[in-house]
Amino acid sequence: MNSSEQNDRAAWLQGSSAGCPEVPEPLEHPWRLALLGAPGVGKGTQADLLTRRLGACHLSTGELFRQAKNRGERRQTLAMAAALNLMRQGSLVPDSIMWEMIRERTACLRCRGGFVLDGFPRTFAQAQVLKALLESERLSLDAVVNYELPVAEIVARLSGRRTCEKCHAIFHATAQPPRTKGVCDHCGSALYQREDDRPEAIAVRLEAHAGSTAPLIQFYRKFGLLTTVVATGSPEAICERTIAALQRRSLSTVSPQTNHLLGWAP
Repeated sequence: MNSSEQNDRAAWLQGSSAGCPEVPEPLEHPWRLALLGAPGVGKGTQADLLTRRLGACHLSTGELFRQAKNRGERRQTLAMAAALNLMRQGSLVPDSIMWEMIRERTACLRCRGGFVLDGFPRTFAQAQVLKALLESERLSLDAVVNYELPVAEIVARLSGRRTCEKCHAIFHATAQPPRTKGVCDHCGSALYQREDDRPEAIAVRLEAHAGSTAPLIQFYRKFGLLTTVVATGSPEAICERTIAALQRRSLSTVSPQTNHLLGWAP
């Protein structure tokens, strides 16, 4: 199943008052994943590819914020309005507000097609509340994929990244340039370099990421959920590497009948 065709993620993007189309045929083993990795490793791209391959739903906190900025204040939940107000002030969104935004969307975690969480959890505290929420819903994560990439390559990726000011499409000055310099291939709008993609800002982002995610990685390693994937190469190659890692987990933890249905026979 192609998740982008079967699920418009209305409940995720709009909050608990919205509903998504039902998954036509519930999967025998819906995958429930969370993605970790430093800025620039390509978590969003991998989430898109994985949801298409696994038939899951892409639950991106980044997209949630981008969509909310384009909606009127009357259509924002209290938690979302508070988060956007903090972001406009240049402040970080605290764990308590991020948690409330996820709690408003608990139904998305019960999606019969599974999910790929992209952008949450980012801290040890967020991981703890997510674990408690899933347990209250009698759900659990199947794996937490941690993408690793050398610092030099992360800097090269981020400093060359260019974003469309309208449709938010991503290009790269050298690796994936637009057909016309500075112009989006999709909508014709101008491309820009985000302030936090400038080299001087990247070092700060990476240092902050390392400090917040080290306890997170240890947390998921303790529960046997951590799967490390090297994020070098093309997006397709990284996705294949991820699928192979998930396959190895499946062969060791899922029934032979389910593996056969997935086409993952030993």
